[in-house]
Order: sequence, then C-alpha cells, then structure tokens
Amino acid sequence: MSKRDKKRELPPVPEALPASAVDAHTHLDACGASTAEQVRAVVDRAEAAGVGRVVTVADDIAAARWAVEASTWDDRVFAAVALHPTRTKDFGDADREVLEELSRHPRVVAVGETGLDYYWDYSPPEPQQEAFRWHIDLAKRVGKPLMIHDRDAHADILRILKEEGAPETVVFHCFSGDADFARACVEEGYVLSFAGTATFRNAHALREAAALVPSEQMLVETDAPFLTPHPFRGRPNEPYCVNYTLRDLAELRGVDLEELVLATARTAERTFRLRQVAPN
Repeated sequence: MSKRDKKRELPPVPEALPASAVDAHTHLDACGASTAEQVRAVVDRAEAAGVGRVVTVADDIAAARWAVEASTWDDRVFAAVALHPTRTKDFGDADREVLEELSRHPRVVAVGETGLDYYWDYSPPEPQQEAFRWHIDLAKRVGKPLMIHDRDAHADILRILKEEGAPETVVFHCFSGDADFARACVEEGYVLSFAGTATFRNAHALREAAALVPSEQMLVETDAPFLTPHPFRGRPNEPYCVNYTLRDLAELRGVDLEELVLATARTAERTFRLRQVAPN
C-alpha cells in the first residue's frame, strides 16, 4: 500500500476502553454515514472500542435536519443543532425558525456549534456575532447547553457571553486555547471539550491546558472526520478514535485511564443530560 493510500485509510480500531466513553462532538454525516444502516455501523465500531454514545453536530440547516433524524435511528446517537459561524453571512428568519423548532426536539442535547471563527473569511465578524448572540438566547430559551466553536476569537467569545449572559451550561468544543484561557473558562464554570488536537506533540500550549482542566469540566470528542489524534494525524477520523485521545490525555494528566473515561463520561451525562433523554 502506498503512503498516499495509507493516508486515506481509517486508523485501526483499538482495544476497548475499560469503561464506556462519550464522543461529545462528531459529524456522522461528514463521516459518510447518510443512512440508518451506515450510522449504526459507525456507532458499532465506536462501541467496539469502548465509545458507547456520540453527539452528532450540525453546521448548517440541512445538517441540522439530518442530525435530528439520525438521532432517532439509534439510541446511542444524540444531536446538536445550530448554524456554524462561517455560514452566518446570510442567516435569515427562515433559518432561525427551523433551528428554533429543531432545537426543541427531545433528542437534541445542545445548541451548537455556534460561536466565532476569525480564521476563515467566509463570513464577516458582524453577522457572526449577531448570530452568536441569537444562539445564546436560543439556548437559554430552550434550556439546553450552548456548544461553542471558537477559532482565533477568544476575547470576543468571552465578551459576548458576558454581555448576553451565558446559558447555564457552556461547552467550548475542540478547545483551542492555552492554559491562561483555560483557567479563565474554568473560572466561569464552562466545560472544555478536547479533540485529537490535544494529542499533537507540537501543540504545547493546548496540552498544557488539557493537563490542568478539572475532570468535572472536561469532555473528549473527535470532531470526526477531522482532527484525527496522534499517531494517526492526517488520516480520516471516526468516533472510535476518542479511545486514542483518552489514552493520550490520561498519560498526559498522570491519571488512570479508567478514571478519566468514567470522569469525562459523567461530565457528558451531566452536561447533556443524557440519562434524561428518552430512548427511541
């Protein structure tokens, strides 16, 4: 097999974790799972590796509709709905009406991913910030956690949360800050979710942040099919790869693997109220 072909191949499914973990943020549709059968296959692979539940997250209106539908196909799948900040340039009333309705679905466990992205220039800061404020209000009105996408926008994210009044539960998906930013978020009571980027050996500031966050404010995620953890960086990602991230973070934090798996699963259950979601 050529090196190029290897890059297109999924990492091997690792030995199962000692307890059941939660992938707090994935994109099953982007992983190529468009049907109920395909979704079950992805989640079966995850469960074989000890990842028993996943939250599939929308980044546009079509994906939001799909995520809600997919969450009804398998009890191990939950949904989050919002409009990604890079898509907010033309965010209109019709979009708001759809998201308002979808966010109230019983298997939707968060409003997200919303926030700010100053890395890409698909949408100017002004409509991003306006949409972020709307999503904050939506999360408060429906009583569900706010799931934040934050890229190169730490200060504005914190400022707007303060100005609007943060919802009861705020999750920083794929946390990307350093130790100081992590401490500021922890002090506010926010939950920080770490993806495969926290395993990258050149991500020194992020790894320092991952080492200090209290387990009761810590989640793990894949953001699949992106951000595949070390040592498979650059290859396709799936929810089972949370296994690799948990193993790496347990070593980084100097804790027992089972302890970290159980702690982050408890945080996910509390954050997303997973035990309160009725089965399909």
